[in-house]
Amino acid sequence: MKNRLQVSLVSLSIGLVSLLPTVELQGAELVQAKDGSGVYGYNDTPLLPWCGYRVHDPDRPAPKRINPGPVPAPAAPPSDAVVLFDGKDLSKWQPTECKVVDGCIEAVGAGNLTTKESFGNCQIHLEWMAPNPPSGPWYNRGNNGVFLLGLYEIQIFDSWTEKIYPDGQAAAIYGQMPPLVNACRPPGEWQTFDIVFTAPVFESGKLAQPARVTMFHNGLLAHLNEEIRGETGHRILPEYKQKVSKGPLRLSGHDCPVRFRNIWIRTL
Repeated sequence: MKNRLQVSLVSLSIGLVSLLPTVELQGAELVQAKDGSGVYGYNDTPLLPWCGYRVHDPDRPAPKRINPGPVPAPAAPPSDAVVLFDGKDLSKWQPTECKVVDGCIEAVGAGNLTTKESFGNCQIHLEWMAPNPPSGPWYNRGNNGVFLLGLYEIQIFDSWTEKIYPDGQAAAIYGQMPPLVNACRPPGEWQTFDIVFTAPVFESGKLAQPARVTMFHNGLLAHLNEEIRGETGHRILPEYKQKVSKGPLRLSGHDCPVRFRNIWIRTL
């Protein structure tokens, strides 16, 4: 009887642990911005100490929408760039579920796309396209992300269609800083990210200099030497947990068939 009881208790505890993500998600109730703009987010998340807003706060001022103009033709990579994708194969990336379709990388499921090589200070160019028509739940509308060092996310999202919380819209440093402008094109049109990244510096296991980023979304300035305050995540405060100054570039899938093309990187 005692052994059966122990087995039952263990099974119950495992079942409860497996339910935690679902319960947590269900408990995370979306709220609308107080100004009636239709922006949605959360009001039960931690306060960001440098700005006074909550993580994913719908009442944080949303960037102004700017028309970036028509889609330009893809530009050739510079002569000193490491070409990560030229429309042919995924040889520069670790094995992945993603596939090459019509000369583009197409995200598949929740699988990540991670470079084999690691980088520190760098310049990155990539082009992405959210699927048209938009489909799926709000949180998967064009959802993907550029993870610098595999840790710090620059958000990819269909911010033409969705009024997601400002620190989660396209070109945001996810959960930390909205972009200066909403430069999104409609889903089904190509978009460009041009990112200049300065890796964090650690001395004796402590942060000496934080990571910083300057970037352009569709040619418009989205961040200017902006501090990255730690590893990014959903509904949590950023924190520098992994003390690394080099790491892979990672594109993070979210069950949305976002496409990519013309990806290259320069070591600085």
